[in-house]
Amino acid sequence: MIIPVVCALIVDDDGRVLAARRSLSMDLPGKWEFPGGKVELGETPEEALIREIKEELDLVVRVSATLPDYVHHYKEKSIKLIPFVCSVVSGKVSLKEHESWNWFNRNELQQLDWAEADIPILKEYLLIVT
Repeated sequence: MIIPVVCALIVDDDGRVLAARRSLSMDLPGKWEFPGGKVELGETPEEALIREIKEELDLVVRVSATLPDYVHHYKEKSIKLIPFVCSVVSGKVSLKEHESWNWFNRNELQQLDWAEADIPILKEYLLIVT
């Protein structure tokens, strides 16, 4: 079974992207990721993204674009990562699950220790931004 999971590439007015570092209580502790989570039964991926970002970061986001889905196989599970490019409509980041977060420019994003599933998403994003 492949689990549908959404992730947000939240971009600020300066073109920086928000990344969050997974806490010790999460799978893949210490790895950086684009925040998001599982699509619940009856939700569209976009609805799931908006809900997850509100729950995890206390932000309201607006979707501006989608990127290609990516299926990643971990030892214990497979996920279909569904990425959205977003902007913040309202709120200030308040971490509920992650250890830390920050805004990163293009070069800084490439230096982070990413969760494996997020790497192809990052590469795809970097191809489309100037």
